[in-house]
Amino acid sequence: MAEGTKDLAGVGTTDPEEDSPNMIVYRKIEDIVTRIQDEKAGGVSIRTVKSFLSKIPSVVSGADIVQWLMKNLSIEDPAEAIHLGSLIAAHGYIFPISDHVLTLKDDGTLYRFQSPYFWPSNCWEPENTDYAIYLCKRTMQNKARLELADYEAENLARLQRAFARKWEFIFMQAEAQVKIQTGRSDKKQPSVFCHLPQPGCVNTTEMDIRKCRRERNPHRVKKSVYGVPDDGQSQPSPVHISSQPTRKTTKEDVQKEITFLNSQLDRHCMKVSKVADSLMGYTEQFIEYDPFVSTTEASNPWISDDTSFWDLEASRDPSQQRVKKWGFSLEEALKDPAGRDQFLKFLESEFSSENLRFWLAVQDLKRRPLQDVSSRAQEIWQEFLAEGAPSSINLDSHSYERTSQNLKDPGRYSYEDAQEHIFKLMKSDSYARFLRSNIYQDLLLARKKQPADTEQGRRTSLEKFTRSVGKSLTGKRLTGLMQSS
Repeated sequence: MAEGTKDLAGVGTTDPEEDSPNMIVYRKIEDIVTRIQDEKAGGVSIRTVKSFLSKIPSVVSGADIVQWLMKNLSIEDPAEAIHLGSLIAAHGYIFPISDHVLTLKDDGTLYRFQSPYFWPSNCWEPENTDYAIYLCKRTMQNKARLELADYEAENLARLQRAFARKWEFIFMQAEAQVKIQTGRSDKKQPSVFCHLPQPGCVNTTEMDIRKCRRERNPHRVKKSVYGVPDDGQSQPSPVHISSQPTRKTTKEDVQKEITFLNSQLDRHCMKVSKVADSLMGYTEQFIEYDPFVSTTEASNPWISDDTSFWDLEASRDPSQQRVKKWGFSLEEALKDPAGRDQFLKFLESEFSSENLRFWLAVQDLKRRPLQDVSSRAQEIWQEFLAEGAPSSINLDSHSYERTSQNLKDPGRYSYEDAQEHIFKLMKSDSYARFLRSNIYQDLLLARKKQPADTEQGRRTSLEKFTRSVGKSLTGKRLTGLMQSS
């Protein structure tokens, strides 16, 4: 067993990312595991253990592994040796044959070494069909220690939905393998899936090795079994080939990496507490505009067939809530048609309406059919950016150069830089003055006074009606008295 393992130890060990943190950790673990299995060099004895009416071949006890770690790695504390052995088991290099708990125990619990072909450093991931057969076999064995965990039961249900058309074939394969395994003295097969961590577990390395390799070499590594495709089509088994020789790192590559790391250091980060405060503030600010949380003037259109709420929101006569919402941000003001009209009216009073008209023209360009984009882009340039344009806007040199360069091959997003610059200009300058202007303040106060004015008008009309009725009745009485006299 040890010799066969040594022969397989070299399979797929060549890796282009030997200097990555994960690969350094895996190489160290594999060196320890190889030394443990080498009986000629003082490794543990891999033996066949006799049990009642059966034999368990190629196993080693947990106590032997702990003693070897303490002796050969100069570890004095047994707890430290157990912790190191548990890390090795958590990575899938050793696994117990009595249960599926990947921890090392300092007792007579029997363990088996994983085949080097399935070591995590080879980035081997089983296809979804194999995982489905494995879980089916677990459900066919009436043993408490082989019961599926909650996440495994969820994965089995997901796989059954994905492989609905071929599930009978999968079940037959699992049943056949269970029958073959029943006749063997070795009732426990190597756990191919033991290196798949339980969801929510913290990885012992900085980054999951399979995720790292999937990003760098997507053509060599398949998707994880937890991401089952909806169509249920199985992927071919991974082919282990020797890695191609990598290009030698140049000075330019190092300089690019340094630049990237410096940019990561300068990246703005926010504390979770501040993000939570910002989210709570946003929720409190918009809670009265949520028809599910707050009552609306009209019925809730999400739970009824009445569309009056949408009609009120789209009308040109805004309510007090809509006017108040314009003060939240410039984005909210421009979303509302009435708010957009009022802001344009204010900009016209300041002789800067070309900024908003340019922004609206670019927004309209993004929604135009593709055949009209080129001509419309040239029209916008002639109206706002060309020399002697009738509605010239103020752009910085960088945005102007980028826009003119984009117009050589015009598209829907050719004015993206210019539009962003104009939006920031309106947000920092014109929008603040709009909120302080008489146009917005008068509209906001008028909407607040509107209910009281309506009630007062109703009361005045009622009083006039009563007075007129009283005068008519009094006149009739006087006429009757005069006639009677």
